[in-house]
Amino acid sequence: MSKSVTFEASVKRLDAIVAKLESGDVPLEQALKLFQEGTGLVRSCSKLLDEAELEVVKLSKGEDGAPVETEMQDEQTD
Repeated sequence: MSKSVTFEASVKRLDAIVAKLESGDVPLEQALKLFQEGTGLVRSCSKLLDEAELEVVKLSKGEDGAPVETEMQDEQTD
């Protein structure tokens, strides 16, 4: 998977793969290829998420340089 493929594009492709596999209309050989592609996409997405998390930690350092952990809050509009 090339670096130019975005996380969102990978997730969209994963959704398409899951839909094809769930349809049950895919021959075994093609299903195995789709499964292999899907597992590669999952690894890639996981790596991208890990990298993003590290970047957030870098950006969230306190005055002493130590990471400051804060709880994520859902934005709710009433």
